[in-house]
Amino acid sequence: MKVWHFSEMAYHPGWEELGDSLRNVIPSRVYDPRVGADLYHRYLDEWALCDELGLNIMVNEHHTTATCTTAVCTIPMAILARETKQARLLCLGMPIANRQDCVRVAEEYAMLDVISRGRVEMGLVKGSPFELSPANSNPADLTDRFWEAHDLILKALSTRDGPFNWEGRHYHYRQVNVWPRPWQEPHPPVWMTVSSPESARAVGARGYVVASLNTGYARTPLIYGAYREASAEAGRGTPAADRFAYLAMVGVGETAEEGRRRAHQILDYSRTTPRVASQFMFPPGYAPAGPTGQALRGFKRTIPLRDGSTADMRTATVDQFVNAGIAFAGTPDQVFDQIREFHEHVGGFGHLLMMGQGGHLSHEDTVANLTLFSKEVLPRLAEL
Repeated sequence: MKVWHFSEMAYHPGWEELGDSLRNVIPSRVYDPRVGADLYHRYLDEWALCDELGLNIMVNEHHTTATCTTAVCTIPMAILARETKQARLLCLGMPIANRQDCVRVAEEYAMLDVISRGRVEMGLVKGSPFELSPANSNPADLTDRFWEAHDLILKALSTRDGPFNWEGRHYHYRQVNVWPRPWQEPHPPVWMTVSSPESARAVGARGYVVASLNTGYARTPLIYGAYREASAEAGRGTPAADRFAYLAMVGVGETAEEGRRRAHQILDYSRTTPRVASQFMFPPGYAPAGPTGQALRGFKRTIPLRDGSTADMRTATVDQFVNAGIAFAGTPDQVFDQIREFHEHVGGFGHLLMMGQGGHLSHEDTVANLTLFSKEVLPRLAEL
């Protein structure tokens, strides 16, 4: 199993003074660039440490939010491509349906792949529904636009014999001719995130790495099962474990109390995730009218637990998040046992996307968390 350290580069100093929505409506005066610069440098230091610890690196991208200040994921990735030597570098991901220039996406990934000498993993994602408004995207044709962008990017990265013309429904280019070409042939490995079995089927039919984020004990088996079915129907056979990735919060300590404290602070990321105004969370046309109406009428910020009960994500305890399969917390032995149990429950996965920093967790605690995990938990994951 490969492990990838993930942080959203949050601007947590601004969280307390904000209201019910940490996204889309926050005035930029809340952000202090001097504080932000210190945070950027410490987050980059923590990622660079992964190269020494045997951990891989994952970055993502969000917009107009205090929960994630990685506004362009290829910027920190470019820095890390130069600073690191061994770690694989995963962008998960690039919201290509909200990017107006798809060829630019191909150019950025190709350049990163060359700088890193072939260590880039390429995440192509549809993007969060609450980011359609600031991107001025039409939610009704987002999926169609996503797949056209996907086709164009892969063709741009894999074409070696000069310019080609692209006249699609959403994108038009007279000449596409990406320089440099990527290091990996025909292009870096493709990852996609999903939150439903329907989306997982589309990814499984193509054989990409599928990543489920905080989907827990209840939803992850359905997502992985749909992927496996689609893979078989497409003639790809039974997918290997390295086609599956799972993201969870991880807090490890010398004592159970220390590990749980670290997880508690990291989980502030999950507790702030629901703080989005409903008009941004459910843009008309993003999903079919029926499910959207039901969600708007009964939208509850809850997580399902293994016994069938639920917990409020905004106030859930560490124990409840562990019970849901969203967090692994405690001593190295406890964390390994929790990962093993979840691994067996979902039928296996080859990538653990480890959120080892989040919320108000300090730099010192983050370094200790990553170091202890790499020494005491990572070697044992080979047993899985």
